[in-house]
Amino acid sequence: MGREPNYLELSLFSVMWSEHCGYKNSRPLLRRFPNEGSRVLQGPGENAGVVEVGDGWALAFKMESHNHPSAVEPYEGAATGVGGIIRDILAMGARPVALLDSLRFGPLDEERNRYLFREVVRGIGGYGNAVGVPTVGGEVEFSAAYSGNPLVNAMCVGLIRVEDLMRSRATGEGNAVVLLGSKTGRDGIHGATFASDELTEESESKRSNVQVGDPFAEKMLIECCLELLKRDLLVSLQDLGAAGITSSASEMAASGGVGIDIEVEKVPRRETGMEPWEVMISESQERMLAVVEPEKVDEALAVAERYGIGGTVVGRVAGHGDLRVIENSEVVGTVSADHLADAPIYEREVVRPAYLDEVQNFDPEEIPQPEDYNEVLLEMLSHPNLRSRRSIYNQYDHQVGTDTVVLPGADAAVMRIKGTKRGFAVTTDGRGRHCFLDPRGGGAATVAEAYRNLSCVGAEPVAVTDCLNFGSPEKPDGYYQLAECIEGMSEACEAFGTPVVSGNVSLFNETDRGPIYPTPTVGMVGVFEDVGRHATPGFKREGDMVVAIGAGTPVSLAGSEYLEIIHGRVLGRPPGPYLDAERETSDLVCRLIRDGIVDTAHDISGGGEVVAVAEMALAGGLGMEYVEGGFGRKVAGQGAGRADVALFGEEPGAFLVTVPWERWAGLQDALGGSVGYDQIGTVGGDSVKIPGYIDVTLSELREAYEQDLFGIPGEVVGGSEAVG
Repeated sequence: MGREPNYLELSLFSVMWSEHCGYKNSRPLLRRFPNEGSRVLQGPGENAGVVEVGDGWALAFKMESHNHPSAVEPYEGAATGVGGIIRDILAMGARPVALLDSLRFGPLDEERNRYLFREVVRGIGGYGNAVGVPTVGGEVEFSAAYSGNPLVNAMCVGLIRVEDLMRSRATGEGNAVVLLGSKTGRDGIHGATFASDELTEESESKRSNVQVGDPFAEKMLIECCLELLKRDLLVSLQDLGAAGITSSASEMAASGGVGIDIEVEKVPRRETGMEPWEVMISESQERMLAVVEPEKVDEALAVAERYGIGGTVVGRVAGHGDLRVIENSEVVGTVSADHLADAPIYEREVVRPAYLDEVQNFDPEEIPQPEDYNEVLLEMLSHPNLRSRRSIYNQYDHQVGTDTVVLPGADAAVMRIKGTKRGFAVTTDGRGRHCFLDPRGGGAATVAEAYRNLSCVGAEPVAVTDCLNFGSPEKPDGYYQLAECIEGMSEACEAFGTPVVSGNVSLFNETDRGPIYPTPTVGMVGVFEDVGRHATPGFKREGDMVVAIGAGTPVSLAGSEYLEIIHGRVLGRPPGPYLDAERETSDLVCRLIRDGIVDTAHDISGGGEVVAVAEMALAGGLGMEYVEGGFGRKVAGQGAGRADVALFGEEPGAFLVTVPWERWAGLQDALGGSVGYDQIGTVGGDSVKIPGYIDVTLSELREAYEQDLFGIPGEVVGGSEAVG
C-alpha cells in the first residue's frame, strides 16, 4: 500500500486474509482437482458450481462448513450455516430446492457431545423447515476425534434455466450497489477470523462471533431476488456471508476489474453507535449485495419494499479498482480490491505422520472370532454409526415443494424436475476413519462411496462439491493429511469423470484433545433422463432373488466398523479403492436400474454384507434367507476361513440387488462376464437367516436398529423405505 493501513483497513485484511476467506494454505493443493466436464457450466470461482441437466435445465450446488460457530453456539451455528449455503445458490440465480448435511460429533456418552448433536439438528430443522427448502438427505457419524469440535457441513442444490445463470461480477461504472435484506448489527463480527482459529477454552467467549439467523426473512429475500432476476433488474448478485460487505464488495469488484465505493452511513442498522469497520465486516444474516443500473434502481427498490425486506443504495461501481469506504463524504479507508481478494499463499512442509506406521500394522489373526454372530449383528445395528437416522430426519421437512421422489434414508435422495421426466439425485459422504488410516486411499474412497450411492438409485453421477475438514496445516503431518486426501480425491474424480465444481475448506479443527480425523466430505450430484426409473434399498417382493455383484476386490476387516464397534480398534489399511473396477461395477448397477431390470439396490459399505442385508430387510419389512452353502463358499474364500470377515468385512465396489425370477435371465445377460456375481438368497419371511451363522427376526433387528439417537426409544415402523 506504500503506507501504514489504518484500523479499518486492517480489519478488512483481517477477514479477507483469514484462512476461511483466503484459502491461504489450501489454494496450491486445490489446483489439483479436475474442474472441467461436458456438463459443467460453471466451475470453481463463483458462489456455486453449475452443471447442465438437459432440456435447458441446470443445477447449482455447493457445500460449506459452519464448524467453529456450531461448537460454541450449536443451534445458531447450524441454522446460519443452512442460511448461508442457500444464499450461495441464490446468488447464481437458482431457486434453492434441496438441502443436505454432513455431521460429525464426539461419542454420545458425553453430555457435551449430546448437547451439540441435539442443538445442531434442531438448528438445521429450525431454519430449513421455516425457509421452505426441503432437507432431503445427509449423514452423521460419531467418534472421539470430534469431541468438542463437531463438523457441520451444509449442502444446497438449486434449479435454474441455463439462460438465467447469474454471476457475481460487478460491471458498469456508475451502477448502483444495492444492499437487500435484513439490517446490519454486530453479530458475526470477526466470524471469519474466528472460523480460522483452533478451538480452545476461550472459544466459548466468542459467541458474539456467531451470527443469528431469521429464516422467514431469508424466505422473503429468496423470493425478492428471484423476482428481481426474472424482471432483468440486476447486473450481478452476491450473498453476504463470511466478512460481510467487505467480502462481497471486494470479490465482486475484483472479479469485474472495477472498484466499489461503499457509503457506510447509508447501511441500515439495527444497533446504534456502530463504527465503519464494524459495518463493513459484520456478518449479519439474510443480506445480499446487488449491482443495479441507475435507471432500474427505483423499480428494484419497489420490489424489495413489496417483499418487506428493504433495499438501500449503499454505493456505486467505480473505475479506480479499490474497495473504498466513505462516511459522510469522507474517505475513511481504501484498499485495492484485487489485493483484498488475493490472500498470500503458504507453501507448507509435508511430513508423513509417524502414527501411520503403527495404525496400518494390523494382523486380523490377533482379533478373536465371536461366538454368537446374532449378538454381534444386533450390537452392530444398535451402534450410533449404523443405527437408523429416523430420529434425525423426522425433525426435517423433506417434502415441501412436492418434488422429493425418494425420501431420506435411502442411499441418495431423488428429486423430480416438474414438467419434465428428468430428475436428479444427490448424496453427501465422508470417511474420516479411513482417511485417518490412509489419507490418500480414504480421499479416493470418499468419492467412490458417493459415486456408489448415486448408482444405487439409478442416477448418472456428474459432478462433485466438497468440504475439506482438517486440523492445523501449520503442522507438517496435518498438511500431509490434507495434501494426500486431495490427491486421492483428485485421482478418483478423474477416474469417475466427476469434476469438482465448487467447495469449501475448513482448517484448524483442533482442540486440546488434538485434531479431528482428516474428514473431506463429498457432495455428489447425479442426473436422470427418466426419474421414474429409480431404485430404493428396501426388499419389495416375496420370492425375489438376492444377487451380490462385486468388483472382485478383497474383503477386509482393516479399518472397518466391525473392528471399531466390536473390538474397539481403529487399525489397518482399508482395501482399495480399486477405481476402474469400482466404476465399471457402479455403472453396471446404474444401467440395470435405468433399463428396468432392477428396482432394489444397496451398496455393501459400513458394517459389511450382513449389515447391508439387514438394512434392506428393515427398509422393506421383508426377511431374507441365504441359499444353502451360498455363504459358506464366501467364508472359505477368506483364506483363514473367518466368518466374521465374510459377514462384516468391508468390500469396495460391491452391491446387493434383487430381481424376480422372471427377470433372472435378463439380469444374467446384462451382467455378462464383465463382473462377478452370485445369487446368494431369496427374499421372504420375517427373519434374516444365514445357515450356520445368523438367524435373527425382523422384530429383533428393528428393536436394535430403530433406537432413538437422542436417547429416547425410537418409533418402530415396519415396511418403511429407510435404511439410515
